[in-house]
Amino acid sequence: MPALGRVRTKLEPLRGRASSWIGLAVSAVSLAAVIWWISRQDAPSLPKSPGGVAWLALALAIVACNFGLRGLRWHLVLRGARIRHRARDAFGLTLVGYMGNCVLPARGGELLKIGLLSPRSDARRRALLGTVIVERVLDCAVLGALLVGLTWAGVKTAPDAGTAAALAAGALVLAALALAAYVRLRRRGRFERFAAAARPVAGAGHVLVERRGLAPAALTVLIWWIDGATLVLLARTGGLELGLPPALGAIVLASLAAAIPAAPGYVGTFDAAMLVALHAGGVAGSKAVTILLLARFAFFVPVTLAGLATLVVGYGGLRGLRAYRRAEPLARTSA
Repeated sequence: MPALGRVRTKLEPLRGRASSWIGLAVSAVSLAAVIWWISRQDAPSLPKSPGGVAWLALALAIVACNFGLRGLRWHLVLRGARIRHRARDAFGLTLVGYMGNCVLPARGGELLKIGLLSPRSDARRRALLGTVIVERVLDCAVLGALLVGLTWAGVKTAPDAGTAAALAAGALVLAALALAAYVRLRRRGRFERFAAAARPVAGAGHVLVERRGLAPAALTVLIWWIDGATLVLLARTGGLELGLPPALGAIVLASLAAAIPAAPGYVGTFDAAMLVALHAGGVAGSKAVTILLLARFAFFVPVTLAGLATLVVGYGGLRGLRAYRRAEPLARTSA
């Protein structure tokens, strides 16, 4: 066993580097395809008129409020997991986390916010990781349900959306059945060894099966609907009309694509998926390019600047980035 542990320790950095290289390769291929396609389109129509600037300002204000809702969601999940913390840390570190996802590899912002909250909380880092996993599970469940609902309502989100929707529906049903079966068997005393090993990380998972999880779940639904409405406003910023269903479909597909290993900021994967969804929804050419560029700016640039300012002012700046390094082994041992 000690020898096996040493081998595993030596392999973990190699596995991390391999994952990073795979992400970079996926981003490079996706980005090359996006750039090639954009180069064949007319120039985008970015906002120039006072009306377009006003729409952009409104969209940015809504984006800011929606990140506030994301901070509130993490605060509720932490509280539901009975982890003592300050509410302002939940809100501030949510911004720092999204900033980190834009500039660090492998969604490093999640590890950054865990590392920064750990000394400010009475919980272990594994327990904090569990709350982040709960957030991601809620996101995946809501995005999957939206993909199924939009497809069955006749909204095209991809050339073969029916197959993707069927797979998403099947995955949601299987996940719900598996969770129900596991909870039932655990109440009968089964899976004790597995539960003991997973308890430090999975403890926050109780939020998903108890009444206290209703508020974070409802917030997750609201968050993604607001993102869809924001894309409608961003289209109007460029003088374009985009309905809420196709806008929501583009957000759903682009956000699901962001789960694919990629370079920081989901470069290439987010962009390709949004263009595919917009084209399926009847928005093509320079119109799709305009919406993509506006979405890239609104959803990534302000939160990166706000998260960086929060990190510098409230969490030690570059010294705070050491928390990311301290939390890296957490990701490897929990993978």
